Order: sequence, then C-alpha cells, then structure tokens
Amino acid sequence: QVQLVESGGGLVQAGGSLRLSCAASGSIFSINAMGWYRQAPGKQRELVARITSGSTNYADSVKGRFTISRDISKNTGFLQMNSLKPEDTAVYYCNAHINLWDYWGQGTQVTVSS
Repeated sequence: QVQLVESGGGLVQAGGSLRLSCAASGSIFSINAMGWYRQAPGKQRELVARITSGSTNYADSVKGRFTISRDISKNTGFLQMNSLKPEDTAVYYCNAHINLWDYWGQGTQVTVSS
C-alpha cells in the first residue's frame, strides 16, 4: 500500500511564498514522476507542475513563480511557490506514478489573500 501525504498549505498574503511537500510511503520500488495539481471552487482540476527523471514542466500561469523538485532518497516531492496571487487559491493535490500506478494525496488548501 502506497500513501501520499501533503503538507505546507495555508493562508498567505499576495506576493508571499509557501512550500508544499509530498511524502510517499509504503512499498515503493520506483517513482517515475511526481506532480502537483490544483482545483479551485467551481473549476476543474488542473496540472500545475510535473517532474520526471529527465524533465520538469509547468502550467503557463505559474512559470517563473513556482519550482517543482524532489528528494529521491526521501521519496518526497516539493513545490516552492513564490509571488503568490489570489488566483492561486485552490486545493493542491500531489500525484505520483509509483510502481506503475498513479496515486493521489488528500489535498492541502492554499489561500492567497489580496
């Protein structure tokens, strides 16, 4: 059984920063990719950033502000979010492709006040 646990969400003023973490635990043989998605009220879930062994990619709306990274030795992924805007307010979900399966975390709320 594999679990993903997110942390680091919260309330921040516009222009501020937050760092999200996603810790994977359980019987892990390989993590092929990790990503962050977000879902704002009344909107569809969207990809924010994704990292594989060879590349990273970002949504246009966060390029230059967000940075995705991971610590392979700790099975943990991170999303550094700088210059936050009110439109970044959403529930952020971690996604990981582990042992050929996709897993999701429970989500963490990020609220950016203007």
